[in-house]
Amino acid sequence: MPRAVVTGGAGFLGSHLCDRLLKEGFEVIALDNLITGSTDNLAHLLDNRKFRFVYYDVTDYLYIDGAVDFIFHLASPASPVDFHTRPIQIMKVNALGTHKALGLARAKNATFFLASTSEVYGDPLIHPQTEDYWGNVNPIGIRGVYDEAKRFAEAMTLAYKRSHEVNVKIVRIFNTYGPRMRLDDGRVVPNFIGQALRGEPITVYGDGSQTRSFCFCTDLIDGFYRLVTSQETGPINIGNPTERTMLEFAKEIKALTNSSSEIVFEPLKTPDDPKQRKPDITKAKSLLGWEPKISLEDGLRETIAYFSGRLTR
Repeated sequence: MPRAVVTGGAGFLGSHLCDRLLKEGFEVIALDNLITGSTDNLAHLLDNRKFRFVYYDVTDYLYIDGAVDFIFHLASPASPVDFHTRPIQIMKVNALGTHKALGLARAKNATFFLASTSEVYGDPLIHPQTEDYWGNVNPIGIRGVYDEAKRFAEAMTLAYKRSHEVNVKIVRIFNTYGPRMRLDDGRVVPNFIGQALRGEPITVYGDGSQTRSFCFCTDLIDGFYRLVTSQETGPINIGNPTERTMLEFAKEIKALTNSSSEIVFEPLKTPDDPKQRKPDITKAKSLLGWEPKISLEDGLRETIAYFSGRLTR
């Protein structure tokens, strides 16, 4: 039975990854200090004898007793609200936390998996974004604490591969959504759905022409699993290449929720907010045999049902 450690295991994506690994026959240890994660996301797993949750800050010394075969490093606040409220924690977990997790991987001769992000591309000057694009990042802007922290994490990961021959995998995550997202996430999916369900105005920033590409969480986790069980190192883009403007997305949310909310426009909050975001997934298709399967409508219906349940508690 392979044994995996998932940092950030109580988070949105971390908890879905725990589900998938357990389904594949892994023993799973989830680590999380719960500054953005929640044990609610893991409540359905707590009686599973193959699963263990440990309250832990991975920027501290990281030790796990016994054999470890895989380390999935997902720990990091990742929402726009976190860039303002938790900038130092973001930088610490992606610098110190990545270093500690890589050290554990080296000590255990384990495969190390880094959950990086499309934010390493910044406000891109090419479209769609390919893995060989170096990015257009403002290192001292509000978003820089996340963008540069993830770029550092990628560099550290490959340094461990080159210097210590650690088997590493790097995925660059594009916009992902689904059940277990935080209600106060600050990202467009919970913002729009929450506003629509409460009958509040749906707030579109700017003129709504900026684009995003939305991947359902289980599709993304399938990409993770395919990468970690392949011979590839990456980085590899995992995301849905179907692109929508924010205004189109707001209209779709309004229709699916049957909401009476009006759509209103407000000035952009962050000047470095990317104008376009769309992954080139050629590598994921050719090297991993991966592409998204869940339609946006089906994924949104499941996500809306989740948020509706949370709002009525």
